[in-house]
Amino acid sequence: MSRCSKRVRILREQVDGLAALDVNGAVQLLKSLEGKLPTGVKRCRFDQSVTVAVRLGIDPRQADQIVRGSLVLPNGIGRSKRVIVFTQGDNVAAATAAGADVVGGKELAEKIKGGWLEFDVAIASPDMMGAVGPLGKILGPRGLMPSPRAGTVTSDVASAVREYKAGKVEFRCDSGGNVHCVVGKLSFNETQLAENVDAMLKYIRSIKPAASKGQYVRNISLSATMTPGVSIAG
Repeated sequence: MSRCSKRVRILREQVDGLAALDVNGAVQLLKSLEGKLPTGVKRCRFDQSVTVAVRLGIDPRQADQIVRGSLVLPNGIGRSKRVIVFTQGDNVAAATAAGADVVGGKELAEKIKGGWLEFDVAIASPDMMGAVGPLGKILGPRGLMPSPRAGTVTSDVASAVREYKAGKVEFRCDSGGNVHCVVGKLSFNETQLAENVDAMLKYIRSIKPAASKGQYVRNISLSATMTPGVSIAG
């Protein structure tokens, strides 16, 4: 069994046994954790990402209970996503003007087949799905395959690019019925983080599958890259 570092043990002592907090209280505690480390214990030297984890009362083996979605967070996620667009014609100039990092067609698909994956989001216009479809085995397992449900297959590629550049995030439940999604950076102020967390939780509740019975939201946890989770009241 691996041993926890002194830093991790100290941080866990700050959250273990605490009752679930409201969103504002959880954000406040999370942001204060690094300051509770005693002298001599190393602080994290990078701006940690903040993630919400939600355990749902669903059966992800059933297609009608899969929870997935996307939304633009009020305050973004603290970094600019690398966005590529599969399109042609007038959409090429529109996507470029909207801030797309790479715009192309069949040649872009061939580049990806060759192993290039230096992007975070792939958007495609419907007329390019013939070229994009064969990339499913490469992009699908990485969560990068364009999808109409996620809004990444669209005729309005310029709007989609602007949304993802502004902080749009996507999520999908895992095999255990859990949803994990980045909601910002630890450097965000408390109001910014709380607004993002509230928006994410409200959206997850709004897309409860009709086939899901019983308690839908079972547990909620807020954590940063190098911290334990803080429980949020459901």
